[in-house]
Amino acid sequence: MNCNKWFLFAVLIICGTASFASCSTKEDVTAEQSNISIIADRVWAFSQSHPDGFTLDIRTMTEPTKGIAVSYAATQHSHSREQLDSVVSHALQHDGYVGGWLNSKDGLYYFDSARLFSEDSLKAAILFGRAGGQHSVYILSADVEVPVEGKVAGILDRDTIFFGTTGDYRPLSFREDDGTYWGFGIEVAGEIASRLGVNIRFVPTSWPTLSADVQAEPQLFDLAIGGITITDARRETMLMSDGYLANGKTILCRAADADRYKSLEDIDKPEVRVMVNPGGLNEKFAHENLTHATIIVHQRNEEIPSLVAEGVADVMITEITEAPYYVQADSRLAAPLIDDPFNHGEIGILMRKGQEDLLALVNAAIRQMKADGTLHQLHEKYGLHYAYNSFH
Repeated sequence: MNCNKWFLFAVLIICGTASFASCSTKEDVTAEQSNISIIADRVWAFSQSHPDGFTLDIRTMTEPTKGIAVSYAATQHSHSREQLDSVVSHALQHDGYVGGWLNSKDGLYYFDSARLFSEDSLKAAILFGRAGGQHSVYILSADVEVPVEGKVAGILDRDTIFFGTTGDYRPLSFREDDGTYWGFGIEVAGEIASRLGVNIRFVPTSWPTLSADVQAEPQLFDLAIGGITITDARRETMLMSDGYLANGKTILCRAADADRYKSLEDIDKPEVRVMVNPGGLNEKFAHENLTHATIIVHQRNEEIPSLVAEGVADVMITEITEAPYYVQADSRLAAPLIDDPFNHGEIGILMRKGQEDLLALVNAAIRQMKADGTLHQLHEKYGLHYAYNSFH
């Protein structure tokens, strides 16, 4: 074969190859578009039965149960079936997740390509959301929406959460002379900080100033913890979390007098000296229910059990959460009515209004601690068996 024939043969081969490649590419594009449309149809069908919102792994058509979903800016404002193909295409090129919900105001389904962060990466998720102009991120397991510029975001930015606590309420919150804190409530606070991925600092407060300190300007701390009973009065002016510990009023007395006190009537006598700490619900309960007894207000709550044991007072009004600790610590004391408290309530976490995103996250943490056994373990550690049994 001469040179001209070789050249012609080469040209035919090259052209044929190019033509084949071009045809193959067109077929691949058509197939890919068809595949995207099929997936979009499935997402659309799924959305019709999930109008309240969903996050879907479109590679498996399953809903992830953990993670933090954040929408991509590129697919913002995509709605209805007509725009769903582009959302699916973006998701397939990136993380493989599509989020959607029905907007009740305009009747349109909105869709976004989403990125999924691990649940210990809330700060990274919020930063990604901010960069993309998003309003919030969504924690799947907790079913909680967290604004990218809310209270929680501010805590993450400074990398520290501040808890106000009285530090005078064994075994829930106690401050040692060296400034260290320990107790059931202190460990619950630590769990919340850990689940947020931030450091923790405790700020002293007191029962008489608790409400004022929670609402102070400038803000003294983010929330308060440690033996704070949930009440309607507190909820009128502040926010309170779900309960994480059952509670109720009872008494401490000297073990030698345990048979003497079987009811409030036995306590409500002029010769009975009842000691309470100031400013809290113990003092309020005593004044409302013991109109004949001699009520003594003592400034330091943690000193009252010893004063009762030493005979300075006869009875201490306390809680079923606090009483077992002192009975175990001092054989001179007894809590004869602990199985039949005068009232029933729950202890929660207190914060100022306007922090609804923090409240939602705290409630989610409490739910998780109940579900994973963390609260049970802490009840056992601090001898809160009575409270735990009544809580459940």
